[in-house]
Amino acid sequence: MITTMILPMVVLLLLAAVLLSVLRLLRGPHSLDRVLALDTLYVLTVASLFLLEIVFATRAYFEAALIIALLGFVGTVAFARSVERGGPIE
Repeated sequence: MITTMILPMVVLLLLAAVLLSVLRLLRGPHSLDRVLALDTLYVLTVASLFLLEIVFATRAYFEAALIIALLGFVGTVAFARSVERGGPIE
C-alpha cells in the first residue's frame, strides 16, 4: 500500500534528477562538470534499476545495476587519474 503511494513520487524525483544532470552535461562550462554529470547519471541509472527490481520483484536487474556501477566507478577513477597527471593514462 505504501509503495503504491511513494513509488510515483520516487519516479518523479529520479526523472527530475536525470533532467538536471543532462542539463549540466550539456551546459557544463568545464570538462569536470560534464564528468560529474555523467557520474551522477550512472548513479541514477543504478537507482532506477534497483527501483525496477523492487517493482517487478525479480533479481534480474541487480546484475545489470552491479555491472553499470562497476563500469561507472572505473570510468570515474580513470578520468580522475588523467586529470591528476595532466594527460591520458598510459
